[in-house]
Amino acid sequence: MKKIAATIAMSTLAAAGAEGEDRRARLAPPAVYETAPGLGHFTDDVLFGEVWERQELSPRDRSLVTVATLVATGKAAQTGSHVRRALDNGVKPQEIGELITQLAFYSGWPNAMSAVTETKKVFEERGIGTVSNSDAARIELEAAAETARAATVGTNVASTAPALADLTNRVLFGDLWQRPDLSARDRSLVTMAALVAIGQPEQLPFHANRAMDNGLTRAEVSEIVTHVAFYAGWPRAMSAVPVVKRVFDQRETPTVKASTMTTEIKITRAGNGKASAPEQYFTGKVETSGFYRGDAPARIGGATVSFSAGARTAWHTHPLGQTLFIVSGKGWVQKANGPVEQVGAGDVVWIPPHIRHWHGASMDEGMTHFAVAEALDGNSVTWMEKVSDDEYNRGRLLD
Repeated sequence: MKKIAATIAMSTLAAAGAEGEDRRARLAPPAVYETAPGLGHFTDDVLFGEVWERQELSPRDRSLVTVATLVATGKAAQTGSHVRRALDNGVKPQEIGELITQLAFYSGWPNAMSAVTETKKVFEERGIGTVSNSDAARIELEAAAETARAATVGTNVASTAPALADLTNRVLFGDLWQRPDLSARDRSLVTMAALVAIGQPEQLPFHANRAMDNGLTRAEVSEIVTHVAFYAGWPRAMSAVPVVKRVFDQRETPTVKASTMTTEIKITRAGNGKASAPEQYFTGKVETSGFYRGDAPARIGGATVSFSAGARTAWHTHPLGQTLFIVSGKGWVQKANGPVEQVGAGDVVWIPPHIRHWHGASMDEGMTHFAVAEALDGNSVTWMEKVSDDEYNRGRLLD
């Protein structure tokens, strides 16, 4: 009898445990479990049961990242529920309003306006009245960093879009980033989340560095990318990872003092490391050799590149420009929407920063040049599509 009673008791406990498991809190809408039960599992057990519980970001920060991602990607239908969660996690109504204001500049006014509509419903539901501007002192931006940023905007933007350059300096950084309604740290946090979410990794180096200067730790920056993966998709997060890694690597590289810098002269011998250039970035037979990179703090690097007749690079840009010294032969170089220019031995070519261009040998004669470029945030070149035969053949007019 005792064995029977024990068996019944164990069965009862097992049934109760199973029933408790079935009654475990479900966070996804009911339709999810009926239509996509796997999604229900990942929502309950992974997203909310694991990711939201990770300690690398506080619940408040996760709410800021999530609302920022939803606003940036225009997911208005999901915004209300996460605004409620954000309020529960300690985000102030004024901060939510300022988050939306911040992201109007980074993901567009339509997304911000849609977010306002959904947020207002939640505020009314919770009896939150009109939100006012903060009367706290404005945020002081670091003067040297602002000078460098403004100079970059002046160099790269003003000549093409002077009004955009003015608004960037006067409104975006001269007003928005100085508003006290959201801390500098939180502005960086939501801006980073939005840039990852909308697939703008080329903007991340500046903002990731600014975020860490504003107090975000490496672990927090990493966790922002991880969290956004669930709300904007794995591809967006994966595209951000190598960019963030370069920022981490750069910040971890200690500043080299004059007393510790190497005093040794380095010689890279002619032909050292000769190899075929990667086909995805070049057309025709191209060989590279003599690669070198200066020791920190130098950012300069270069190589000798030899093009057979008819060979050329793909379209590309350099963040800090490029210098070509033509060693031998006859070559062509062209910037986008400009004429094809002929170059020969002894010529020196300067390509300014961010100018889309290509270069290579002429159609009937090979060319070798020595290319020199500086790296910005660890990157010295951005490759684009290949130069078509029609584009290349325009150089015939020079022969």
